[in-house]
Amino acid sequence: MLILIAGPYRSGTGDDPEKMAANLKRLEEPSHALFKAGHLPMIGEWVAMPVWHAAGGKEVGDDLYEEIFHPTAGRLLQLCDGVLRLPGASKGADNDVKIATERGIPVWYRLEDVPGIAA
Repeated sequence: MLILIAGPYRSGTGDDPEKMAANLKRLEEPSHALFKAGHLPMIGEWVAMPVWHAAGGKEVGDDLYEEIFHPTAGRLLQLCDGVLRLPGASKGADNDVKIATERGIPVWYRLEDVPGIAA
């Protein structure tokens, strides 16, 4: 399955690049376990960042950022088979869960609950 990993990226960082990088690292932590279980992990920022840079994005939160980052996750959810929602406050991740629920895409809140993950 293609599984979107959703959780805090920008939330609570004050747009500090180091804090955002730490959040991305936390988002990436379950990716190997998902991959080992036969799934393909996906994080919206992996797709949105190069698109934003190519479009000329310069500052987190600029108009291009807003135009690209959250819509990217929405588009990915047209392709994803599930969402792994990691802990932490995040409007974007909450929106991903909302979209997934509306589309009937399963949402898991613990890595161990994803099919194929050994407990």
